[in-house]
Amino acid sequence: MNRRYRKTVIAGNWKMNMTATETKKFAEDMKKIMPRAKWCETLICVPACNIQTAAKVFKDLRISVGAENVYFEEKGAYTGEVSAEMLKDLGVKYVIVGHSERRQYFCETDTTVNKKVHAVLNAGMNPIICVGESLEQRETGVTNEWIALQVKSALYGVPADKLRRCIIAYEPIWAIGTGKTATAEQAGEVCGNIRATIRALYGARVARSVTIQYGGSMNPKNAAELLAQPDIDGGLIGGAALKPEQFVDIINAANQE
Repeated sequence: MNRRYRKTVIAGNWKMNMTATETKKFAEDMKKIMPRAKWCETLICVPACNIQTAAKVFKDLRISVGAENVYFEEKGAYTGEVSAEMLKDLGVKYVIVGHSERRQYFCETDTTVNKKVHAVLNAGMNPIICVGESLEQRETGVTNEWIALQVKSALYGVPADKLRRCIIAYEPIWAIGTGKTATAEQAGEVCGNIRATIRALYGARVARSVTIQYGGSMNPKNAAELLAQPDIDGGLIGGAALKPEQFVDIINAANQE
């Protein structure tokens, strides 16, 4: 982390978990143990049906509410989709865009990811843009080239003044939900290359202001080591974000001097 130039952000991603009732119980449990965040910003991205409940129960916890997905059109005959303005109206501040599960199971492409980034930014919210490589891509040595392409595609047409509102989340696909984790050095190297890609596009001053998260099975045991890397400015947390004690442990790791 480098708090001198950019904020540290710990974000939970609940995926398709938690009912509205369970969200209330989670908030009650968090109230008992939630630290006063000294350095990091905390948010949880919840299923769309839980956003209204989460906005209410997380308010006193200083936890911002995020969405897990968005559609890029403003309105229209798109049954089942949710627009950026709809999310904003519910109090959403952050939106996950391009998660590997969306790319894998719902055929999202770099083009649709870019459209969603613009929709989120135009609505005044902050996109969390996910990039990452498969195990095969890592083993064949194309990790940096692949992720640089994803970053460039996602940010196409985004001006520098709006880039400061973007978060890039590096999530090695082979480490999501598998219990496997990139070593701190591996994760730090890729996040450093992501920042170098942004530097080449926007210049050093803008690049050093962008928050880059690690999103591959960060947990209480490895959080401090990962967050000690200079280019890792937070985490996009999956399974551990469903458990108040574990989520708080990661927040505490981000708040250490």
